[in-house]
Amino acid sequence: MDVGSLVDQAQRVLVRSPNRFLDALEAGTVSRDRLRLLAGELYWLVSTDARSSALLAERFPTSTLFAGMAAGEDEALRLLLEFAATLGLGERDLRAYEPMPSAQAYPAYLAQTAAFGGRASLPFAMLVNVAESGGYYTRAADALVANYRFPEPSVAHFRFFSDTPEEMLKLAIDTVSLGLSEGDDPAMLVRTAKMVNAYEAAFWSTLAG
Repeated sequence: MDVGSLVDQAQRVLVRSPNRFLDALEAGTVSRDRLRLLAGELYWLVSTDARSSALLAERFPTSTLFAGMAAGEDEALRLLLEFAATLGLGERDLRAYEPMPSAQAYPAYLAQTAAFGGRASLPFAMLVNVAESGGYYTRAADALVANYRFPEPSVAHFRFFSDTPEEMLKLAIDTVSLGLSEGDDPAMLVRTAKMVNAYEAAFWSTLAG
């Protein structure tokens, strides 16, 4: 089965549910205190994802995708500090923030997959979920600007994740193709993509309270 068909198959079996946090953000009913929670949770999520991507780059050095992903997470972390600063938080505050386990299950699963999964596991999950996940970040950025009067530089973190470069998507397709040729199990790839989707939904649901 080619990568595109496998992605279509995985997308058909995803369990989708409303994003209550983003619904509230678009309604303008999320408090600044809860936005500070968002900043804290994202700080730990992105920090973990950066290390997970770096680990993948070490495990699979011939796949240039993973080094690019790690660099992207580092840039996203830098941009997140602008969002946090708008809320009166510095990096020391973010490091001191006590994350919620149900929110951090998402990056923890990605870290587990980075350590023990095949070459194709996380690139495939990205291909399956990139449109939905990117849409979440677009909604967040738009709502923060429209309803909370955040300046555009402060939502650059969300804009960064809202649109994945075509070059990275092409590298992901190539990496999945290579992984499949090396024996990565298609059924396991679909399962991983479903789990990533569910854990991301749990992240946002936790923030909704």
